[in-house]
Amino acid sequence: MIILLTVAIAPSLALFSYLYLRDQFAGEPSRLLFQSFLYGAALTFPILFVQYVFDAEGVFSNNFAQNILFSSVVEEFFKWLVLLIAVYRHVDFEDPYDGILYGASVSLGFATVENILYLLEFGLQTAFLRAFLPVSSHALFGVVMGYYFGKAKFSNSSKRWRWIGWAIASSVILHFAYNSSLYLYDNIMYGAIPFMLFLWWFGLRKVKQAHQLSLTHYHDHNPLVDSSE
Repeated sequence: MIILLTVAIAPSLALFSYLYLRDQFAGEPSRLLFQSFLYGAALTFPILFVQYVFDAEGVFSNNFAQNILFSSVVEEFFKWLVLLIAVYRHVDFEDPYDGILYGASVSLGFATVENILYLLEFGLQTAFLRAFLPVSSHALFGVVMGYYFGKAKFSNSSKRWRWIGWAIASSVILHFAYNSSLYLYDNIMYGAIPFMLFLWWFGLRKVKQAHQLSLTHYHDHNPLVDSSE
């Protein structure tokens, strides 16, 4: 059991560590980061319950609508709602890059519990593939969602709700595309892997853009600091 938990948690820890270490303005880890992870972990159970109820009641007439479209919408909506209610206005949300960290934390909390449940059912032989596909994809959906929350937090008020809207729209579109790549192609070499390469490129591009926004924000608020230091 200890080995299974370690294998299930390790990908999330590695991905978050990478994102956190890229934040050059980070001090001590915020308690909100840990809370965000717990919020994401707790979301797993209401999301699974909602999906189970819709499946049991036969709300959707085909598997594509139920497992691809609906799961993309409901998972990203709950993550977005947590970020909006519990994180967006928090005092520890201090610069645009923090959106990346909080978005990734919520997503990785969800992905970690989901991964534990999956490995408990199907065993450790699927661990590597799940680290590369579901866990990484959830982290990157969170990165993109968090990027737009960071834009919203530090943009002028007239654009804030537009960026908040983009936060959920972009993550749902990416999640839907990821699920579709698995559904449409039995061979992951033709579907999921090419999409994941794109998703890594897109997610890391948002990380870079958020870092630049944070640099601008930092120097706007600390004009006497030499940027070369």
